[in-house]
Amino acid sequence: MKTRKTKTLISLLTNSIIASMLIVVSFFTLTNQTRSVFLIQTDGVYYSGNTNNACVSLMVNVYWGNEYLQQMLETFKEYQITTTFFVGGSWVAKYPDLLLQIFNEGHEIGNHGFNHKDHDKLSYSENETEIKTNHNLVKSYTNIDMTLFAPPSGAYSTTTVNVAKSLGYDTIMWSKDTIDWRDHNVSLITQRATNVKNGDLILLHPTKETASALPDIIESILNKGFKIVTVSENIYGNID
Repeated sequence: MKTRKTKTLISLLTNSIIASMLIVVSFFTLTNQTRSVFLIQTDGVYYSGNTNNACVSLMVNVYWGNEYLQQMLETFKEYQITTTFFVGGSWVAKYPDLLLQIFNEGHEIGNHGFNHKDHDKLSYSENETEIKTNHNLVKSYTNIDMTLFAPPSGAYSTTTVNVAKSLGYDTIMWSKDTIDWRDHNVSLITQRATNVKNGDLILLHPTKETASALPDIIESILNKGFKIVTVSENIYGNID
């Protein structure tokens, strides 16, 4: 009888110890994950702007074509809005005149790499080549030193961030993705772009549907009391 009770007690004690260990392990795992996310969001990588300001940014990633950019630029001009265009180097090489038009109309220019590669799969030197080659190409046309880097497809690693920093760049992600490159639906793009909060970075591309949706997107955001600013103004909080 005593033996059975003893075995039961030992079993309960053992299970309690195992459960306690699992709780401790889970706590440290969650803590480390939270810490990792916190560091990613603050250590040179921005997923949103300054949440103290009622401002959002319409960030346009450009890597292909020129068919709908003119329409988008006309809309921005009509509403007297300047925003940020992240340009790919291979696109710049094909359309330098469009780059200059974007720049001359007062928009901010950001770096989007040269060949639209997944930067999380690149070595240190490969990351450096992609970012630096585009930097030098854009500077040869505009005489500016870009300081914002948006990794193609949002793919980056610690190495990417470190390379970007060494070249004077902050790494920019987004808080709202319209997924306009996939979903060619004006209403859906408009809905995704206008459900906004302070500091949002809203990702767009120069597609036919985005160009058509842009006036409604701008009007909806402005009517909600938000100001549309460049990414630099948004993340650093330098709002006039």
